Amino acid sequence: MSLPAWGVRTQVMGVLNLTPDSFSDGGCFSAAPAALRQALKLQAQGADLLDLGAQSTRPGAVEVGAEVELQRLMPSLTLIRQAMAGPDAPRLSIDTFHAAVAEAALEAGADWINDVSGGRRDPAMLPLVAAAGCSYVLMHSRGDSRSMEALATYDAVVPVVREELLRATERALAAGVQADQILWDPGLGFAKTTLQNLELLRGLPQLKAEGFPLLLGASRKRFIGEVLQEPRPRARLWGTAAVCVAAIAAGVDVLRVHDVGPIVQTARMADALYRPDQPLAV
Repeated sequence: MSLPAWGVRTQVMGVLNLTPDSFSDGGCFSAAPAALRQALKLQAQGADLLDLGAQSTRPGAVEVGAEVELQRLMPSLTLIRQAMAGPDAPRLSIDTFHAAVAEAALEAGADWINDVSGGRRDPAMLPLVAAAGCSYVLMHSRGDSRSMEALATYDAVVPVVREELLRATERALAAGVQADQILWDPGLGFAKTTLQNLELLRGLPQLKAEGFPLLLGASRKRFIGEVLQEPRPRARLWGTAAVCVAAIAAGVDVLRVHDVGPIVQTARMADALYRPDQPLAV
């Protein structure tokens, strides 16, 4: 399985929630035809990747288990994979911490696994990823959806997150995952307060220095709403864009967002500013 080249330009990953209870668009795309329409829309807006999730991981979400997750995921994944083929099609990422879901999705044509647990939740995940040779987003988190908010305690959030990501990476490498398969995600909003999220964003260069590509998922999140005093997730676009520019300046490689069109434009302009050695598409 071919792996992407990093450092050319920032890649934009479009969020496609297949759940009824996601915090910003739950239920909008749970039927396969609606999911396909949204996938095609995100592709037209310039998404490099699509991240399909069939289990909400927001704080307080109810975990439904692998069987229900597969029932939600597979009809949409199959339809989207059939419609999006060829070298120019967006890569398909699956947001799951269940190895059984990841295995079925990879067999159906998925390209990436995006694991919010960083391999903690299912001992079969890391050997599966190693055997598949696929890209693997290893995210920092603690606990689960019900317990994470009580675990947001750090002496200093940046060095602790860095150390915990390094330990998770060591476990992945020991299971046979290759270093070039791994992307790091610092896990904004997962066992972090608003102030900790902001500190983590300021500390992104320290994470980037470890040499792994960085993926950042800030889109519409609660900490942006708290800074902006904006309770409506869909009204947090400009706060999201500001975070994305700061992330690109710090060397982040992939932005996971809901509003693909505006963030693609944001990323292209930020790339021109902060990746000046890269050619402009003019």
